[in-house]
Amino acid sequence: MNRLIFHIDVNSAFLSWESVRRLQKGLPDLRDIPACIGGDPQKRTGIVVAKSIPAKKYGVQTGEPVAMALRKCPDLVIVKSDFELYIKCSRAFKEICASYAPVMESFSIDEVFLDMTGTSLIYPDPIKTAHEIKDKIRNELGFTVNVGISTNKLLAKMASDFEKPDKVHTLFPEEIPTKMWPLQVRDLLFLGKASEKKLTEAGIYTIGDMAHAREMEIQTLLGNKAGHQLWQYARGIDDSPVRAQPEEAKGFSVETTFNDDIISVEQMLPILLEQCDVVTTRMRRKGKKCTSVSVTFRTLDFRNRSHQTTLPNATDMTDEIYKNAKKLFIESWKGEPLRLIGVALTNLTNESFEQMSLFEDNEQKERHRKLDATMDAIRQKFGNDKITRASIMNSNAGIARKARAQMKNEDEKK
Repeated sequence: MNRLIFHIDVNSAFLSWESVRRLQKGLPDLRDIPACIGGDPQKRTGIVVAKSIPAKKYGVQTGEPVAMALRKCPDLVIVKSDFELYIKCSRAFKEICASYAPVMESFSIDEVFLDMTGTSLIYPDPIKTAHEIKDKIRNELGFTVNVGISTNKLLAKMASDFEKPDKVHTLFPEEIPTKMWPLQVRDLLFLGKASEKKLTEAGIYTIGDMAHAREMEIQTLLGNKAGHQLWQYARGIDDSPVRAQPEEAKGFSVETTFNDDIISVEQMLPILLEQCDVVTTRMRRKGKKCTSVSVTFRTLDFRNRSHQTTLPNATDMTDEIYKNAKKLFIESWKGEPLRLIGVALTNLTNESFEQMSLFEDNEQKERHRKLDATMDAIRQKFGNDKITRASIMNSNAGIARKARAQMKNEDEKK
């Protein structure tokens, strides 16, 4: 039996979800005017997270500073991110999608895969069914989606990225030569800028060029593992299953983009502590500990730098994570103005055993452990925003809003 996979993707999700809320209040639709999500509307600072089609016509780009976007489009409407709204809208979108398929995989906050294999008796016409799902979402929730249809996840996702918005597209294996191979290599799923540069320098410009090259040639350019995977993708080959349950997290991370440049350690440390507090809270809720801590920061030239340390014992304590993150940051930062910082916890384990050290203050460690447990209990019962550490009360407003919204969503599901 041939597989039948749908990929459903919300069109300009953050912008669309905010637009629906504004329309309910009688405000202009952000999708029809030059507008963006991200940054501070009063200060006109921050980073563009999402943009409208009219804003795109002015050259506004996702990821650029709002100040730069305003130079291109002085009348740009700027709206602050609201992750609680996004999670609420995402949940409503996914409930509709899940009602049509035996198996649904949440690929991101605004994307799902549906495995429609074996549903031909219920839904004999896949294209008609895709239109039905698309129209139901638009009519009931007020925003549009694209639906891609194929025999595997790769091709379904490629199809949904064709012309937008509010469209249904197919990309079946027999359509690959006409619909996919003429596209530029940059359009191939999971192929990044560095790989694109290597391929084009070697005279491989389209996905078709890549598909017709020898696999060994692509592996020489991109490495054995990545080269094999991307060469397979260029030929439309993907046997990955649609997973109803997400794979267990390989790590926990949080990043913050700043409205204003960070230029001192004193500015950074409260932010770093709040990030460590958020990410270790998430880790403890999953019953995990980590043995690796890394800190990433981005300078004004948009270069990311990452530094990592391995811990002697697995830990889930906020104070211990923060001490290591702080040490990494102070040792690696050279004083350049920063626009982003992030903390990641990896190499996870379920182990509860911990070797005691003669050179540590074990009583103080136990006090910190009890503090974490108390804060976790209060947050679980009364909400994630009901308690915080005194030393971070005056840190940048809005830090880790996305992560706290995610934790709130997890609480509501229980």
